[in-house]
Amino acid sequence: MAAASPTDPPPNTPVAAPAEPGLPPATSATTNDVPAFGWSGYAERVNGRFAMVGFVAVLLVEAVSGDTFLRWAGLMP
Repeated sequence: MAAASPTDPPPNTPVAAPAEPGLPPATSATTNDVPAFGWSGYAERVNGRFAMVGFVAVLLVEAVSGDTFLRWAGLMP
């Protein structure tokens, strides 16, 4: 019996068939979730990743400007 590599899916995990040429992928590149709009696990994961990028961007603005983000953006006097 061969050892499972870290990239192998867990046992009993359904594997999606590849999409036809010209069609969007059947599943995400990192999970078996199907990319969809609305309240799906895939959409929530993407939203969370964009939120993390935005948070880091705010921290960088504060570090470079030496002022708070609200003052830098002109929202606070």
